[in-house]
Amino acid sequence: MTTVSRESNSGEGSPRHVDVLIIGAGLSGIGAAWRLQQRRDWTYAVLEGRDNLGGTWDLFRYPGVRSDSDMFTLSYAFQPWREKKSLADGDSIRHYIEDTAREYGIDRHIHLGTKVVSASWSWKQSRWVVETRQGGESRVWTCSFLYICAGYYDYDHGHQPEFAGVEQFGGRFVHPQFWPEDLDTTGKRVVVIGSGATAATLVPALAKTAAHVTMLQRSPTYLAALPDVDRTADLLRRYLPARVAHRLIREKNVLSSQLTYWLSRRFPEQTKQHLRKSALRFLPDPAYLDKHFTPRYQPWDQRLCVVPDGDFFRAVAAGTASVVTDRITRFAENGIVLDSGELLEADVVVSATGLSLIPLGGIDLSVDGQPVNMAETTAYRGLMLSGVPNLAFCVGYTNASWTLRADMSSRYVVRLFDFMKQHGYATAMPAFPPGGERQPLLGLTSTYVQRAANLFPQQGERDPWVVSQNYLVDRVTFGFTDLRKGMIFDG
Repeated sequence: MTTVSRESNSGEGSPRHVDVLIIGAGLSGIGAAWRLQQRRDWTYAVLEGRDNLGGTWDLFRYPGVRSDSDMFTLSYAFQPWREKKSLADGDSIRHYIEDTAREYGIDRHIHLGTKVVSASWSWKQSRWVVETRQGGESRVWTCSFLYICAGYYDYDHGHQPEFAGVEQFGGRFVHPQFWPEDLDTTGKRVVVIGSGATAATLVPALAKTAAHVTMLQRSPTYLAALPDVDRTADLLRRYLPARVAHRLIREKNVLSSQLTYWLSRRFPEQTKQHLRKSALRFLPDPAYLDKHFTPRYQPWDQRLCVVPDGDFFRAVAAGTASVVTDRITRFAENGIVLDSGELLEADVVVSATGLSLIPLGGIDLSVDGQPVNMAETTAYRGLMLSGVPNLAFCVGYTNASWTLRADMSSRYVVRLFDFMKQHGYATAMPAFPPGGERQPLLGLTSTYVQRAANLFPQQGERDPWVVSQNYLVDRVTFGFTDLRKGMIFDG
């Protein structure tokens, strides 16, 4: 049964107060709201800076945008994924989030177009004072607990390197994060700069209608060809009730992904050979694979790029797409001049050069007027900050579906807030031990992660300061861990 939380308003122009304020109405925020509203006596609201809910899946509208995790684990545990494709397109995911918010009445608690500017904790009042901007007007909210589900992408800025001579280019130059609605690449020569997940998605999608698409990369990335449709899932959904089937498929895929990750890290050379053998089924040219699809790093030092049914390899094999591994010297009027001296002619250049990361949605945090320097804090269980009371944030796994860890975090927040209510505590604040060793929060070598590493909280070396990337372990420890460990409670 769905319960609807009540929001209190002390009058026109006065700060609006809720027990828990959720920032972000994307996949994480909607899931957090569902968890919270199971408690009939708690009030909550969701603030979303964009004019639509959906988060990342509303932001990215470039051709072919899709998930790179299977939808049975990327979707919610409480809301079965009913579409056919396991690796789903962006529109389907966005509709799934919207339908979930509407079905459970969460949409009534969402305030769109409400950008959070700052959040200040008051020890005197034991609450957060949150300043927002909506339609050019400022408004203040207060809450007992602040839960930031804004991910870590900078929605306003994508990463854009400086390219010599780019102003001389006579064609269209675009970044996929801000894909122009009027851009038609039919019959055009397209160059996609980059080799990450965005590029691997764009190339086969554009190759369907473009004259030719070239992916220009400085160095290769591992591409993993996976089935677009989960046949086992289809079989289970045919004979079992939707929720039972969803639970079984979800467990199967969790075990499969965790085992695959463990084997990849334990046996990297065998994993490389497996990936190569898989690619050769679609693109039977060993020399081409060795040149353009053999990275210098080990599997899962960076996140693997998934290509559904080998669509990227198929486009290359068909001759509608190709890969060039080289560096850019400069732009010319009709294309890109490479270090090798080659000119890549182009009508459209897509700069799929990565994302910019920003911690906690770029919100200015302060505690009793003292600004919080995120880089000086340490992450508590990967979801709270040392020295910052009554605040949690949500980030997903780097080696599995985002939602698995996001939901784990939300359940932990509910458990913690319930513990505080039962024991009469007004505040809960993680306290990192003096002199403790610290290391980066996100353990990937990807360039976009390394660029922003100095902006993010760090993690420690011992529980509860280590950020685990093992869902199976977290599922046990998050549910039974001692809430008092490493935490200071105050009434």
